Amino acid sequence: MTTETPGGAVSSPDDKSSRWGMTRASLALFAVVLAASFAACSPIYVMKAGLAEMKILRARRDIPEVLNDPTTDPVTKGKLTFVLEARRFAADELGVDVGDSYTMFTQLDRDTLALVVSAAHRDRLVPKTWWFPIVGRVPYKGFFSLEDAENQQADLEAEGFDTYLRPTAAFSTLGWFNDPILSTVLRADEVEVVQTVLHELSHQFLFVPGRVGFNESFATFVGRVAAAQFFCTRDGGGSDTLKCLRAQARWRDYQRFSVFIDEMMDELNPLYADTVLSYDEKVSRREVIFERSLARFDADVAPTFESVTFSGFRNTPLNNATLLTRVRYYHRLPDFSALLDARGGDLRAVMKELKRGASAVDDPFEMLPGG
Repeated sequence: MTTETPGGAVSSPDDKSSRWGMTRASLALFAVVLAASFAACSPIYVMKAGLAEMKILRARRDIPEVLNDPTTDPVTKGKLTFVLEARRFAADELGVDVGDSYTMFTQLDRDTLALVVSAAHRDRLVPKTWWFPIVGRVPYKGFFSLEDAENQQADLEAEGFDTYLRPTAAFSTLGWFNDPILSTVLRADEVEVVQTVLHELSHQFLFVPGRVGFNESFATFVGRVAAAQFFCTRDGGGSDTLKCLRAQARWRDYQRFSVFIDEMMDELNPLYADTVLSYDEKVSRREVIFERSLARFDADVAPTFESVTFSGFRNTPLNNATLLTRVRYYHRLPDFSALLDARGGDLRAVMKELKRGASAVDDPFEMLPGG
């Protein structure tokens, strides 16, 4: 479950805060470790992932301890204070069982937590998937070694897949462990730090196994809307404060980008479904759609943005793997917003409604306006 949150943020495939652009990922690394007993992945892969995860967990410190440490810099203290406030907001205002998640902090010795490899068929919008216990099939694979990630990417490209390699700044174990907030997350501004915590905690509220696209789009919706509500209503905040306005602007930009991505998907689907065209013809014609879409992005979409959220979008080559990664987190966001409006802006009620209905439908997106 990779969760991507651009916006002057540390965690987006379209952000320029690292040499690739950082993303946030709910990698559910606990499942990777459990996979050793299921032969779903190689033992070496599982062992490396497990050791890296254990190292992160062993390095945790209670956030109050970090806040009381005189060597902790003021910026870090300020952001960690927001982390604790965001936890309380999720519990008190949204009804999330936050457990012990994000009560601890881990200082990493690097600016990237892990690398995530995604892949997709070049002639259809179908991702390569990997199976893990608990979470089911997921369309990415995480690595703590750049060399291992690049080797996996090369192997997939040799098999004819489109690929996408990106860093991730955070993860969630869906409440199985006491997830720490990581130093990589604190590279973002306060709005993105709060949004990251709320996004990841939303996975503990609702997670549908095998439905990565819904899980991540739901978490994007919750994280963005909740962050805006947090900054616009908290003591010391307000509707006219910079952080409130910034959070609201980023949510509007997310919806604009969602429309753009979904429209591109609508153009590609008939092409890929054409049974007359050959593989090479489909790949050739998709490039025309990609070029036309990028021209539309430059002329019609980018000028409407209110923030630098998606300023890095054009820095990543467009292919089926990069497109599906974005769809995963931005699919039908305006429909989530429409449901919120229909419920009078009551985010908690919307979350409960979606949780109640998720197990009763084949596709959880059917619960949104328009089906």
